[in-house]
Amino acid sequence: MNKKLVNKADGAVDEALSGSVSANAGLQLLEGHRVVVRADIDSLIAQGKVTLLSGGGSGHEPAQSGYVGHGMLSAVVCGDIFASPPPAAIFAALKAIASPAGTLVIVTNYTGDRLNFGIAVERAKAEGMKVAVVIVGDDCALPNTGNSAGRRGLAGTVLVHKLAGAKAELGCGLAEVFDTAFNAAKNAATMSVSLSPCIVPGRDPSFHLEKNEMEFGLGMKFSCCFACFGTYTSTDILHCTRCSWRAWYKKDGGSTS
Repeated sequence: MNKKLVNKADGAVDEALSGSVSANAGLQLLEGHRVVVRADIDSLIAQGKVTLLSGGGSGHEPAQSGYVGHGMLSAVVCGDIFASPPPAAIFAALKAIASPAGTLVIVTNYTGDRLNFGIAVERAKAEGMKVAVVIVGDDCALPNTGNSAGRRGLAGTVLVHKLAGAKAELGCGLAEVFDTAFNAAKNAATMSVSLSPCIVPGRDPSFHLEKNEMEFGLGMKFSCCFACFGTYTSTDILHCTRCSWRAWYKKDGGSTS
């Protein structure tokens, strides 16, 4: 049975954001949008610091709204559950945190996110805003070639937020913040493992697993995996993920030990 501690499925995102902001004096909501912003954003801009924006579909908490704050993101745009936020909301967020030093936008490699953030960024640039974009695709379960969209953005995105956020907080310029984020994204590798399916409020489980099965290589939205196996021990799982990391790194020209 699908049991969730929510009032209504279609109101879960807005209530979660409202609760998060109410519980944290360092956050505020941008009126009319699902955008979480640092409460001290005006001070940040006045100091001439680079601002950071990220976002994506809800349902991955604490990503991404949980990473707004000192030394991290300046704002996050939230979409519906597992759905990219609309370009209008992303553009509103870019305007709210526009800094003379520029804004770095960190986007996970999903088609909807890249499309909608791309539209908003181009509009912002047309209006004179200084914006740079880093795409994070750290999923080593998928190749970066062929007809697919390439590697998906997963847990490595958090490290990109943190490293870029630390540089921005120190007062580094947009070029240096971008380089830090780009290099972090390039060298991050994630292999996901799932013991059970995801259940979105008001819907059925996203897939089925037998009691003795687990899946390797799922996306953040529980999109397709590359393999389904019998239940392994934690040591077996670690061995499988390490093999995947090594294979990924060697394909990109690196070496492992």
